[in-house]
Amino acid sequence: MNSPVVGEKNPHRWFIVAAVMLSTVMEILDTTIVNVSLPHMMGSLSADRDQISWVLTSYIVASGMLMPLTGFLVNRLGSKRLLLINIIGFMVSSALCGLSVNLTEIVIFRLLQGVFGASLVPLSQFILRESFPPEEQPKLMAIWGIGVMAAPVMGPTLGGYITDALSWRWIFYINVPVCIINFFLVLMFIKESPIKKSAIDWIGMILILVSIGSLQLFLDRGGVDDWFASTTIRWLFITFFITFILFLIHSLKAKNTIINIRLFADRNFALGTLMMAFFAASFLGSLTILPQMLETLFGYTSDLTGLAMAPRGIASGIMMAIASRLLSWRLDARGLIIMGLAISASTTWALSNITLTTSVSYITLLGFIQGFGIGSFFMPLTTIVYATLPRSAIAEATGLFSFGRNIGNAVGITLLTTYLSRDAQANWNILGSHLQSTGTNLTHWLRVQHLSLNDPHAMMRLGNELSLQANFIAYLHSFQIATIVLLIALVMILFLKTPKQQLFETVAAH
Repeated sequence: MNSPVVGEKNPHRWFIVAAVMLSTVMEILDTTIVNVSLPHMMGSLSADRDQISWVLTSYIVASGMLMPLTGFLVNRLGSKRLLLINIIGFMVSSALCGLSVNLTEIVIFRLLQGVFGASLVPLSQFILRESFPPEEQPKLMAIWGIGVMAAPVMGPTLGGYITDALSWRWIFYINVPVCIINFFLVLMFIKESPIKKSAIDWIGMILILVSIGSLQLFLDRGGVDDWFASTTIRWLFITFFITFILFLIHSLKAKNTIINIRLFADRNFALGTLMMAFFAASFLGSLTILPQMLETLFGYTSDLTGLAMAPRGIASGIMMAIASRLLSWRLDARGLIIMGLAISASTTWALSNITLTTSVSYITLLGFIQGFGIGSFFMPLTTIVYATLPRSAIAEATGLFSFGRNIGNAVGITLLTTYLSRDAQANWNILGSHLQSTGTNLTHWLRVQHLSLNDPHAMMRLGNELSLQANFIAYLHSFQIATIVLLIALVMILFLKTPKQQLFETVAAH
């Protein structure tokens, strides 16, 4: 496919944007929309809490394994053909997930859903970059970015609504009409990219699939199986480490490799991917624990939690549109990235200083402000990260960049949820050690509650209050960790370089 000519406007550009947006939102939604429906699935599929978690694990592992291979698949099949295959596969596997009658079936079909969904996000980004002239890309990439940032926020709310109104099966069935619309949009309006067939690097493919699969299983199952106390988890880590080292050695020696790791020799791409991983770890990790805190400790309903979370997506969309305009005026992208991380870090830190009496309006306002930080960070970073790469490398780069986001997401959720559980227990022990029958604080609390230590209700109330405070402190500490992760990403900006020419002109020049 020929590169777009500067100044040439594609008459079907909004249909192309709609096609890639549907692909992006559909895939990202399916990583979060299932979470709230797991308790309903447990009863229907006769599974316990540990078994039903494989519905999430199978999708995450399959998607993570295939995502870095996006560039290879684009060269082998062409971007349009690959996208059509993925859409059909995603539609069929989604329908089969909804029709599943036992745990084995839904795990297998979720695995297939992850296989076909793996390339949807990086492939959509690649098609946008290949379909439009440089001056149009900031605005259109901003629109695409809204889906990437808003979909994780929308997922739990939409999943809860669909499950309550219909059943958990409809969170899968709803993909079918969306896929049909998406299929015809791609078929009619997206052009094919050139096919570049070459010898398949089977050794590299096997090594990277085993390595990433082991890593994803390690991250997803570690918390469930008590990490290195489990023999299985230890072997997963050892397998990941050995196969990853072998893959690096093989990739540096071989001429034609399944993944071009030499792309990471480009400073902007390497640092940008790492920054996105850190940002995803903090933002998406926080996005996982915040609704839990609001519902379990603050007593919010699912609907109220959804309303409190939604402004992040709205504000990020507004800011992405503003950022695209600022970039078109040749503003240094690093300045916008700094502002985005600073806003995100300050609002995350503010969440670590709330109390149990903090109003829903204040928490919602923090989310709205944080959304501006998200938009200010994401749009410029997705611009600058590819600016110094040759055009021929963009397909591979988008897959690796999206994989960095996915790994950051997995690490962030694992890190924060594991820390949350262990810190809550530590806080319980610390707080409990201060409770003495002669203590003035305990005496005062009993008097206010009109209770005595001899009253059995007093011990139950005291235990509940102790658990509430211990968990709340753990949430606050988790937000502090998320802030530190963002500050580390902020430091990386010092090492980014801005091309002498305007960013999109530089991309076009390659």
